[in-house]
Amino acid sequence: MQWLEQHWYRTTLLHFILLPVSFIFRMLAATRRALYRNGILTSVKLPVPIIVVGNITVGGSGKTPLTLWLAQQLIDSGWHPGIISRGYGGTTISPLAVHASSSPDEAGDEAVLMAQRKLCPVWIGRDRVGAARALLQAHPECDILLSDDGLQHYRLQRDFEIVVVDGIRRFGNGFLLPAGPLREPISRLTQVDAVVIHGGMAAQNQHSMQLYGESFYNLLNPNTSAHAADFYGQRLHSIAGIGHPQRFFSHLNRLGLKAQAHPFPDHHRFTPADLDYTDADAILMTEKDAVKCTAFANEKCWVLRVDAQLDSLLTQQILEKVTPDGRKTA
Repeated sequence: MQWLEQHWYRTTLLHFILLPVSFIFRMLAATRRALYRNGILTSVKLPVPIIVVGNITVGGSGKTPLTLWLAQQLIDSGWHPGIISRGYGGTTISPLAVHASSSPDEAGDEAVLMAQRKLCPVWIGRDRVGAARALLQAHPECDILLSDDGLQHYRLQRDFEIVVVDGIRRFGNGFLLPAGPLREPISRLTQVDAVVIHGGMAAQNQHSMQLYGESFYNLLNPNTSAHAADFYGQRLHSIAGIGHPQRFFSHLNRLGLKAQAHPFPDHHRFTPADLDYTDADAILMTEKDAVKCTAFANEKCWVLRVDAQLDSLLTQQILEKVTPDGRKTA
């Protein structure tokens, strides 16, 4: 899969070989969506508003930081959100509550990361309808749900759709799977409620998102923190098993940190050997990777916490569409 992904961001002979399969994929995706839209396949309406944060490409684009930002915004606005996720990378199929101490092998790295922020309940499940129902039964105080990913999970009716776009990689070569990285055509952006551009120029009526963070915490001793300047002059290694590892390495460079970069595939299951850098004074990593390294981390491991930054217009847009009783506005 990784070798194919490398071809998605340029045009080669392989794309033209795969184009017939992409056309079939596009037809199947469009047919499936039409079946749900016309009521032939049954979708489920839940008793609380649903906000879906997804993308139309394969790979990470910044959905999880945005979901956490939205959860905080909703809390600040008087709502009681919950978060549902597929639990990608984990082994769990049935609905499961995720806690700060949950195993990422079971629940997935992103779900555990969100649970560790302790903003609101987090539940996972391959069937997001089932996960949502289980969350609401366990937490009847929740009056709105955020779905981290799930744009194409049409069985779950939604009140507000957000697509996150990687502002650097955008849509790759513009082809649908498997010739390119697209899950749905780019025209899908015209049908959602909001488009968020992560780390790039946003067009009119789009929202710009940046990830901000300049302080680290020690993975073995989370109460011990350090600023970027504390690592100046040290021998540094950095690891990243996220959708776009270079984004993390570039962030470190902007902080003035010169680290030897070690990229890994998205959702990589780290082992002790992946942290075996005997010459390192410090090993820098993302929060998403940290949850998978806790069991075998050493005192050299430091985690960069990042938070999404957006303007308040997106929150206003959501609140204007969703009324306090959970129904859409006219």
